[in-house]
Amino acid sequence: MRKTTYLLPVLVLVVIGALSSLFIVDEREKALVLQFGRVVSVKEDPGLAFKIPLIQEVVTYDDRILSREVGPLEITPSDDRRLIVDAFARYRIVNVVQFRQAVGTGGIQQAEQRLDNILRSQTRAVLGQVTSNDILSSDRAILMLRIRNAAITEANALGLEVIDVRLKRTDLPQANLEATFSRMRAEREREAADEIARGEEAAQRLRALADRTVVELESDANRQSEIIRGEADAKRNAIFAEAFGEDPEFFEFYRSLAAYRGSLLEGNSTMVLSPDSDFFNYLKSSTPDK
Repeated sequence: MRKTTYLLPVLVLVVIGALSSLFIVDEREKALVLQFGRVVSVKEDPGLAFKIPLIQEVVTYDDRILSREVGPLEITPSDDRRLIVDAFARYRIVNVVQFRQAVGTGGIQQAEQRLDNILRSQTRAVLGQVTSNDILSSDRAILMLRIRNAAITEANALGLEVIDVRLKRTDLPQANLEATFSRMRAEREREAADEIARGEEAAQRLRALADRTVVELESDANRQSEIIRGEADAKRNAIFAEAFGEDPEFFEFYRSLAAYRGSLLEGNSTMVLSPDSDFFNYLKSSTPDK
C-alpha cells in the first residue's frame, strides 16, 4: 500500500514529463528548439519531435508564402514628376536560424518592418532612375523585376526570400492632380483648336475649288450657248436672206410688222412722225374714203 502511494505521483510526473517533451511540427510550419535562448535544433519535417522539458522551448514560424503590403510611397522619377506608388511583396522564410538571429523575439512583425524598409529603399532607387512615362508604361514589369532582384540580397540577410514584387497603384499626388488635369484640358483644347483650324483650311480649299469649278462650268456653258446662238442667228439670217431673195415685198411686209410690234408696246405708244412717212405704208387703208 505504501509503495503504491509513492509510485503513483512518480508515474504522474513521468507521464507529464513525457508529454511535455513531445511536440508536433505542422506541415505549414518550421520549428526551432531553443535552450536558454540559443538554437539547438531545427525541425523542418512535419511530424512528432522531442525536446527536453522545462529546459528547452519550441518556437514555430510560418513556412508558407506570405504577402506584405507596402504603404503609399512618394517617389521622384528622373523627370521630376512626383508619383505615389503602392506595392506589395510575396516572400517566405527560407532560413529559420538566420531569421531568428536577425529579428530575435520580434518575429514576423519585426521582419516585415525591416522588409518594408528594404522595399521602400529599392523602389525609390530603381524608379528614381527612369521617367514617369516608363513607370506608367508596359515597361513597369521590367522595373518590378529590378526591384525584386535588388531586394533579394538584403532580404537574404534576414533569412527571407523575396519571391515577387508588384506595383499596384501609381498615381499623382493630390496636390498635383488639378494642375495635371488643367494641363491635360489645355492640351486637348489646343489639339481641338488645331483640328478646327485644319478643318476650316480644308473647307476653304474645297469652297475655292467648288467656286472655280462653278465659274469654269458657267464660262464653258456661256461659251457653248453663244456658239449655239451664233449658229442659230446665222441660220436665221440665211433663211431671211433666202426668203428676201424669193419675195422681197413679203419680206419688207414682215419686217414692217416686226417694227410695229416693237414700237407700239404698252407704255411706248407716243410717236412723232410725219403722216406721209413710209413707216405707215402698211397701216394705210387701201379703200378710198366715203
